[in-house]
Amino acid sequence: MEEKAKAVRPAHYTQVPEPDYSRNAINHKTDTLVYAMGGLGEVGKNMYCFEHDDEIIIVDCGVLFPEDELLGIDYVIPDFSYLQKNASKIKALIITHGHEDHIGGIPFFLRSIHLKQIYAPRFAKALIEKKLEEHHLTRACKVIEINGDSRVRTKYFNVGFFNTVHSIPDSLGVLINTPNGRIVETGDFKFDLTPIGVQSDYQKMAYIGQVGVTLLMSDSTNSGVPGFSISEKKVAMAIMEQIRKTPGRLLVSTFASNVNRLNQILQAAVACNRKVAVFGRSMENVLEIGRKIGFIKISDENFITGNDLNTLPANRICIVCTGSQGEPMAALSRIANGTHKYIHIIPGDTVLFSSNPIPGNGVSVSGVIDQLTRVGANVVVNSPLTSFHTTGHAPQEEQKLMLNLIKPKYFMPVHGEYKMLVQHSATAQETGVPDDHCFICSNGDIVVLRNEEAFIANERIQTDAIYVDGNDASGLSTSVIKDRQILASSGLVAVIVTIDSRYNKILCRPSIVSRGFVYIKDNQTLLKEAELVVYDALKQKMQQRTTFGELKNCIRSSLEPWLFQRTNRNPIVIPVILNQKAAIAEIQAKAAKPHTRTASHSAKSKEKEKAE
Repeated sequence: MEEKAKAVRPAHYTQVPEPDYSRNAINHKTDTLVYAMGGLGEVGKNMYCFEHDDEIIIVDCGVLFPEDELLGIDYVIPDFSYLQKNASKIKALIITHGHEDHIGGIPFFLRSIHLKQIYAPRFAKALIEKKLEEHHLTRACKVIEINGDSRVRTKYFNVGFFNTVHSIPDSLGVLINTPNGRIVETGDFKFDLTPIGVQSDYQKMAYIGQVGVTLLMSDSTNSGVPGFSISEKKVAMAIMEQIRKTPGRLLVSTFASNVNRLNQILQAAVACNRKVAVFGRSMENVLEIGRKIGFIKISDENFITGNDLNTLPANRICIVCTGSQGEPMAALSRIANGTHKYIHIIPGDTVLFSSNPIPGNGVSVSGVIDQLTRVGANVVVNSPLTSFHTTGHAPQEEQKLMLNLIKPKYFMPVHGEYKMLVQHSATAQETGVPDDHCFICSNGDIVVLRNEEAFIANERIQTDAIYVDGNDASGLSTSVIKDRQILASSGLVAVIVTIDSRYNKILCRPSIVSRGFVYIKDNQTLLKEAELVVYDALKQKMQQRTTFGELKNCIRSSLEPWLFQRTNRNPIVIPVILNQKAAIAEIQAKAAKPHTRTASHSAKSKEKEKAE
């Protein structure tokens, strides 16, 4: 029968391939897809997407603050290309809390993708609206307030929320009901039995776990830290004690976004009969929003300005400022360097760091502490003995508590560097999640949910990091970064060549100017030889007619390998070609002749029209 069937097929017949029903292939109509545009293999840039058929739900849209080697870059944001192609599918952007690594990318997202509304808890909503106002995007999108009892419903998704504790008010975890199972995304969280503010929704989390969760996506930032974190109440007591026993002026530096900590410092200062001055733009913004919403209830009479600092005794002053991470332009760094407009360290001042250095900032923080000590300040930092700071992220035992409350079938650690994800996966296995049910993914990997089962697909989504220089989120800054890195490591070489384009002739030997490449006085011979290399290459090139572009390419192609061979460095080579004045005048005259004929012809036409 098969042979007979083949015989009657038309000559143009092509075999239609069988659908791929293998386990790792995606059925885009019926499967639910989970993938990260940022937040995996890094601490920051959080953006998690949930897709089913023609709908996409996005949770968070953050930035990553650049490392020192990203010269001149302000932010790193996710690549929105895939979401731009599928913009019609996006039904909701949901924000878990108001930290920059979860909301900082929103202005750039809204410039590339039209969105009707963003769902955010109260404090995050206020921060987002302030951010949109600064970027002149107030009318671009409506921000809708949500809380632990809110619901967001679309055709395929039913999204609920539960309260968590973090280092910023109004932090939410997210429950996403999909056609293929239930997903919990914890957001950033910790468990604090005596928190400042709202308590975690333990009962709701336990109920969600009892009903059944297919996939848990959980914060991994502190997965390498054993034990439990200390309570904010203990931090409040330690700060109060330090302010009470400080004899002179007190400066306190902490994270600007930690509103509860800021409120504790302000309350302790007022209780100790001190007036408060707040410095740092981000700190001032958070203070304004905190007071407007009602988180901070300190009256105006307890605040002073920079001009009032010299009118009060030292023991009546408390200064709260940014710069706890050693940022060069933050208030505390400028105070330490003596460049602040209002504050100069007086011997006997006490500086309290109510923070821990973020990994990578240790050197910067140590530098600021050293400089403050040099100018006479008494610097007090957090330690296990002082308890001036507590983390906002769950250590291992709190991560285990979340895993035991949610009881997921599958586990995907998020929000962390690769090592953190691996450690969190090991913690999940300790609580009973099978090894093959833990997914350690990279940005762009797709976890597929199908009939309450999950697996990693054999497809990926393109998710490059986009470097933002100023407000440019086009990605063009990526190539600029490469040039800056070359300039930093190898410098530049400018080659100045004078020619006469009329006769296709070099008028004199090229001149080479170097910056950041070699020390000119000690390398005159090298530069003279380089000039001869370029001169010989150009003479050979200009034996036939050529263009300015070809001459520049000739300079680069001859000089770059020669310099690398002699110095083992690859500077940026910038060709500068100067044409003789008479040749330029001749070119301009030739260019003007057609224009003159056209103008004359136009005048004659007008005279003819008038005559007619």
